[in-house]
Amino acid sequence: MAELNTGDGGGKKGGKVRSKKQNSKVDLTAMVDLAFLLITFFMLTTTLSKPQSMSLGLPDKDPKDDDANIKVDENRTLTVMMGADDKLVFYMGLLNNPIAGPKDIAYGKEGIRQELLKRKKEVLAYSTAKGKPDQGMIVIIKPSKKSNYKNVIDILDEMAISNVPTYTIVNDFSPEETKLLEGK
Repeated sequence: MAELNTGDGGGKKGGKVRSKKQNSKVDLTAMVDLAFLLITFFMLTTTLSKPQSMSLGLPDKDPKDDDANIKVDENRTLTVMMGADDKLVFYMGLLNNPIAGPKDIAYGKEGIRQELLKRKKEVLAYSTAKGKPDQGMIVIIKPSKKSNYKNVIDILDEMAISNVPTYTIVNDFSPEETKLLEGK
């Protein structure tokens, strides 16, 4: 390798002799090894965020089952219908002979949650009086085609918060329910 000496002291012989400074080199191999060890350690020891999901128990599809044979006490049944623009209508019992409602209600703590807790207590008292305290309230959730996904999630959250043991999502509306939901 060729060297170029530029500082010869101007041609004078009595100049100071200076030692050459070596370039300082830092070996980063150990630092890289340490970085990869730390990355590996933190990847293995941290928990990855788990998606939040609600477990749904779906019945088995059996062609032998006949849904017409299922009889449910209307005193235990609450129907919640969801429409466009955050509209929520509920009734207890059958629509042609309701125990409570039909009534428009709001989402949230002061609306549907309060109504669910109130009706749950009434159903528990009714079931206990009939000698079957293990039979709880049944909620039928009917989202219309105009309701949005957020409202369905909100009502499922209310079911979980209110500890409603049995609920189902159904998408068939009777003509009377459609008129009620549309406000006619």
